[in-house]
Amino acid sequence: MGLSAMTTNNTPAMPAFMLLFRNAGPETHAHLSADEKAALARQWNAWYDGLAATGKVEHGQPLALAGRVVSGPRGERIVDGPYAEAKEVIGGYFLLRVADLEEATAIAQQCPGLPLGLTVEVRPLAAVSPVLDNVHGRPPRSR
Repeated sequence: MGLSAMTTNNTPAMPAFMLLFRNAGPETHAHLSADEKAALARQWNAWYDGLAATGKVEHGQPLALAGRVVSGPRGERIVDGPYAEAKEVIGGYFLLRVADLEEATAIAQQCPGLPLGLTVEVRPLAAVSPVLDNVHGRPPRSR
């Protein structure tokens, strides 16, 4: 079940879904000319702006290529990464508020990066962890 929240007027918020954009590393875009990259950027921005204008996206963000992966029982293993293969690179995300998984999937199908080989993972946010019952979702802290 998706993360349920209340809006400011005490009505249930739409379910939340995360779109994760995979296979988004430099290799995917290497064959594009500067003009093609600029045109693709315009397509991405227009797609996001259209979703924002209809209230379907709360926020989105590109992710840097550099990062680290921490693992091991005490976090002792630290590897620069965060990916092993180019197809695993997550280039960014959108947080959607839409009616259901079908609507989120339909939005993912409009991703401008699909023709280049990007994949879009569509995941519902959960109110409670599916594996740890006492881990609950929390709203963002206000600044």
